[in-house]
Amino acid sequence: MISENKKLGRGLGALLSSGKNEKNTQNFKLINISEIKANKDQPRKDFKKEELEELASSIKSQGVLQPIVVRKKEKQQYEIIAGERRWRGAQIAGLHEIPALVKEMTDNEAQEAALIENIQRENLNAVEEAKAYKKLLENQNTGHDTLSSIIGKSKSHISNMVRLLDLDNEILNYIIEGRLTMGHARALIGVPSANALAKEIIDKKLSVRETEKNTSKYKKNKSNKKYKDPNIADLEKELSEKIGLKTSIHFNREGSSGSLTLFYSDLDQLDDIMKRLKKQTN
Repeated sequence: MISENKKLGRGLGALLSSGKNEKNTQNFKLINISEIKANKDQPRKDFKKEELEELASSIKSQGVLQPIVVRKKEKQQYEIIAGERRWRGAQIAGLHEIPALVKEMTDNEAQEAALIENIQRENLNAVEEAKAYKKLLENQNTGHDTLSSIIGKSKSHISNMVRLLDLDNEILNYIIEGRLTMGHARALIGVPSANALAKEIIDKKLSVRETEKNTSKYKKNKSNKKYKDPNIADLEKELSEKIGLKTSIHFNREGSSGSLTLFYSDLDQLDDIMKRLKKQTN
């Protein structure tokens, strides 16, 4: 199985390398820092001062070891596609020029490249990642299948991340600050008084398991049927698409174990399931 990092590396390389279109030419050059501007659609918004100062110190000592990637804008101006952190560090270090790879890219290609680079370098917090996915899905009319292929992440991962944005901004800020984990946040989606519960999680330092137990009572529908966690529903859908059969995943009350059910409509499908299982065990 190809690892996600390899997929991401291939995706970024494809976006930054020359393709069949002759306009996708590469051009390395030194560019005056004052002629470069940040990309307003850059997924990463949080640049920690301490980390930038450490990078600036390294740049003073070693220089900029990897060129940034930019695209030409109006007049003698360039917009950053990848490498804003290096550009900021170079400014702090007092550099007047920075090595850059100039690329001709559409707005969509630039967004994809910026997102992939940040994910590959693990530079994005969960909220930034979720907003980037949502923007790509909305701006490009790109489906989850296409985006999954581009960034090397599963459709369920993308859906789970975007669903975080249903939470109140106060909770999203807790995630950005590192006071709540993804597990905590996912347990709060669709729960009444989620803000108050979020504060309780922080104050009492509740684990994800404790949080899930506390919120499970809210996850019932009007007919008192058990609430189907949307994350589990996404996993069921993804698994069903892969194996071609309807699936159902059930967790026990503690959430540490459960069952996976496969549904077949005739004996031929059952026979096919058995053949697949026997093949995997041989």
